[in-house]
Amino acid sequence: MSYEAASSAPGAEGAASVPSPPAPVPSAQEQGPPAGAGSLADELGQWLQERRRELHADPELSWQEVRTTEKLVGWLRDAGLEPEMLPDTTGLYVDIGSGPLVAGFRGDIDALPVTELTGLPYASRHDGVAHSCGHDIHTTVMLGLAVGLHRRQQAAAALGHEPQGRIRVIFQPAEETMPGGAQEVIRQGLLSSLPRVFALHCDPRLELGHVGTRIGAITSAADVVKVEVAGHGGHTSRPHLTEDVVSALGHLATTVPAVLSRRIDVRSVVSLVWGHIQAGSAHNAIPSVGQLTGTMRVLDADAWRTAGDMVTEVIEQVAAPFGVDVSVEHVRGVPPVINAERETMLIEAASREVLGEDSVILAEQSMGGEDFAWMTNEIPGAMFRLGTKTPGGEDFDLHRGDYAPDERAIEAG
Repeated sequence: MSYEAASSAPGAEGAASVPSPPAPVPSAQEQGPPAGAGSLADELGQWLQERRRELHADPELSWQEVRTTEKLVGWLRDAGLEPEMLPDTTGLYVDIGSGPLVAGFRGDIDALPVTELTGLPYASRHDGVAHSCGHDIHTTVMLGLAVGLHRRQQAAAALGHEPQGRIRVIFQPAEETMPGGAQEVIRQGLLSSLPRVFALHCDPRLELGHVGTRIGAITSAADVVKVEVAGHGGHTSRPHLTEDVVSALGHLATTVPAVLSRRIDVRSVVSLVWGHIQAGSAHNAIPSVGQLTGTMRVLDADAWRTAGDMVTEVIEQVAAPFGVDVSVEHVRGVPPVINAERETMLIEAASREVLGEDSVILAEQSMGGEDFAWMTNEIPGAMFRLGTKTPGGEDFDLHRGDYAPDERAIEAG
């Protein structure tokens, strides 16, 4: 994977002028939150709401989160913290407290190449780029965690109590790429002294005030499979004189997923779905080349490690009777996120204490990919689903231009 580093590292001199927490700022929302649920009326909550709207209006794609990094550095420094930027790229981290590291928390900061359709007054200012996966919420929750913990530790120190243990908050770039920015975080050693790591993801179908947890695989591995088929083309009136690329592609598209379901343990839950098929341009000409691309998703980590070789073997076997030449490219994406039992139970206990006994639900296993999985491959960790649906409100989906999470989820997170 290649990427361009930021042209200049953001620092205190280059950062935009930003308001300092915890001074309250007026709400920019034309309508207040629905009555009855938790409010962002406190100082820090109001400040976080405004910071989230700044992030939402100024989204940046993977590995391009320069302004986002600058904003976060400025806000954290103004709060009295000392963030460190990742060398040679975007993203940052900050440690709160003193003594040994006791836990890490990761929030992803990149946006999607999607056009925003919400019509909100703080909608994206950039055509074709939007926070349609909730990463602005993730980032703001982590910002609030860092600032809130720092304020509590300052208050404790003023009373002569010095809590021991450091918390590390990681603002990770480039989650929306494959294999993702988590590997850069690992490469730079940010997990090497951490005993555990946590993350969250917005869930647009889960109501506000609830979190979804699951021990074991909560997301799927996700890879890309690219197939190219080549042969002698010719006239459609004489297919017997050709190596029929179109027929070969058709059989591959329908047969390979079915064969995989009989070659890999069904308990591993393997899904191969094609998203693109292309060959030829004339109705009466059999082309000489065609392509088929799709994604392969696997819930079981062990099955994922062998599935690439298996899918290549099956593709070659299915294509063989057509006499075509086949090349297969299997692009490793991300493994499944495997939630550790102890870390999951810690999330559940905290959720019940803060949000109530009925706040925790069993999360569905998602077939989506998530590069936080590389972190849980390294150290114990867990990811939870954060409810962002307004009770009784509209259903949304992630990666849609109209996704509008309920901002009160920031406080819950």
